[in-house]
Amino acid sequence: MNESYIFDKKQNMKRLIAPSLLACDFGNLQKDICMVNESEADYIHCDIMDGVFVPNISFGFPVLEYVKKYAEKPLDVHLMIVNPENYLQRYKEAGADILTVHWEACTHLHRVIEEIKNLGMKAGISLNPHTPVDLLTDILQDIDLVLIMSVNPGYGGQKYIERSYSKISRLRQMCNEAKPDVLIEVDGGVDLTNAGKLFNAGVNILVAGTTVFRADNPKKMISDLKKAT
Repeated sequence: MNESYIFDKKQNMKRLIAPSLLACDFGNLQKDICMVNESEADYIHCDIMDGVFVPNISFGFPVLEYVKKYAEKPLDVHLMIVNPENYLQRYKEAGADILTVHWEACTHLHRVIEEIKNLGMKAGISLNPHTPVDLLTDILQDIDLVLIMSVNPGYGGQKYIERSYSKISRLRQMCNEAKPDVLIEVDGGVDLTNAGKLFNAGVNILVAGTTVFRADNPKKMISDLKKAT
């Protein structure tokens, strides 16, 4: 799907799905990427973990470059790493279309966001479950996306934190007042039991890993998530 289409002025009305490769079969990575290409998904979500910011390690530049080689959807890259400012150019070269950094990992957040945008990527900020959305007040005007973690980051398959609904609703109100075209993305415990509620709370993009890749029919699951009520 064309990136400019996803980020058009009507995107708050869209239901977007970003399957997370963290839950895919890495022994059949190309096959799973092709499945996402053929599905109704809008992005491919790539979780980058360093074992320092979160207690897990995922994959690095060579794997991301491999994903980009076969991906027909924009790469939505979520950095769960310390010192992300040291690697922005490298992630651009590896194929990131959207680059999201954590509020908790950036001492000079505005500088990092500006550099991401100067490199030609969409810029996102992610918040851990304990971080209040009101901390974004002074930077909402500068970003394209906010990623709300609805589990503690680091591992897939965790249970959704119910308090996330009120956090999302508050963020949607803030975005509507400051910059309505900011996308709200949610990651963690997303499935058919909460997808509709999340869209109704103001979410634009659902990240789903285990729910998609462990489904009997992953393409149908992506479609069902989009239509969830």
